[in-house]
Amino acid sequence: MRDPYLYEDVSVLKNKLGIKDQDMLDGAEANYVSLRLKNVALHPLKGDYHTPHFLRMHEELFQDLYEWAGIPRSIAIYKEEDVLGGMSIEYSDPFDIIANLSGALEDMRNKRWSIMKREDVSHEFCDSLARIWKVHPFREGNTRTVVTFCCQYIDELGYLINRDLFEKNARYLRTAMVAYNACFSDGNDFSKKEYLYKIVDDAFGLL
Repeated sequence: MRDPYLYEDVSVLKNKLGIKDQDMLDGAEANYVSLRLKNVALHPLKGDYHTPHFLRMHEELFQDLYEWAGIPRSIAIYKEEDVLGGMSIEYSDPFDIIANLSGALEDMRNKRWSIMKREDVSHEFCDSLARIWKVHPFREGNTRTVVTFCCQYIDELGYLINRDLFEKNARYLRTAMVAYNACFSDGNDFSKKEYLYKIVDDAFGLL
């Protein structure tokens, strides 16, 4: 089955700019999303941190590029990861996205952040970040949306976190999320949580 998010004549995501060259689209996406990220950092997206709020965050960041910004993907996705020997993380099935996302967000909101030690805050933040990310609700833009949303949430709780560290080390951060979530339904568990702990601890100023 062909990916309906791609142009029929080239393997590039359909976009509002009509770009059919992957390098050009990557550049345009980086520029547009960077501006939206800066705006959200200055003017947080208001909401209650439930599922509709999360979907609006994706729409806010990617509205200039994709008609489906803010809309959960309708297809299953498989992304080969070098760090997993070509295997993919088991992302949520399209039919489970809303339920899984809602559950992960509810778990984040219900954590007793105010009575945690600083190190526990960091590790629980990692857990929520990775759990929401594993749902992978969108065809594109999941990592940036999840990180921005979760950072805004923890900011609102009064914890200072260095968002720039995540942006400057985006490749490492994504690989760390893959490593954190490398446990599979067949019982195999290759997860390594220390990489995500390291960058998040650093962002909280614990290192």
